Amino acid sequence: MNLANRITLARIFIVPIITFVLLVRLDLGVLTIGEYSISYNQVVAVLLFIIAASTDGLDGYIARKRKIVTNLGKLLDPLADKLLVAAVLISLVEMGKLGAWVAIIIISREWAVTGLRQVALLEGAVLAASNWGKWKTAIQIAMIIVLLINNFPFNFIDLRIDLIAVWAAVLITVYSGVDYFVKNKNLIPVSDPAPGTPGTPNSGPKSDPAKKEVRRNA
Repeated sequence: MNLANRITLARIFIVPIITFVLLVRLDLGVLTIGEYSISYNQVVAVLLFIIAASTDGLDGYIARKRKIVTNLGKLLDPLADKLLVAAVLISLVEMGKLGAWVAIIIISREWAVTGLRQVALLEGAVLAASNWGKWKTAIQIAMIIVLLINNFPFNFIDLRIDLIAVWAAVLITVYSGVDYFVKNKNLIPVSDPAPGTPGTPNSGPKSDPAKKEVRRNA
């Protein structure tokens, strides 16, 4: 197994560690700064999350740089991203720091786009991510970090950056998902194809269309 895939697997293995630290009642103590306090459980969790999130682009960069892109890597990379975000969102809901409806919207969007990507693969195409998708990922990560650190340091000036981040993440998640489906609506079948249509069993041999480069952070 090459280095890029090992990094991706490491990101997957960090997911249960983060959820364990957040949800299992470990008495690691509390860090207090004036009126601000945060459990060391959350400190450990946020550090692990930042490390895992920072490897998102690293594995892909290494794979392309060393020309070691593999089908396993193409499968594991988006899976690792979605597992990381979904696990932490669910943990935040359990901790009472995030509304369940927010987690449902974000997770549903991620798996809906994943489903569309699978449909595209069956059609012999690879869908590219938009800039909205990249912004979506960045804002989701920022939202999670702010929630994990209890809105530090903005709580000292009574600025609800955590609330702003949650609404920003919801809005861009919904918009980027709609934008993704609208731009690729031709992949969504509205009726059964007629016999002889390219791609059906009776249509004869079909040439594989040229595939575009796979981009991450849909």
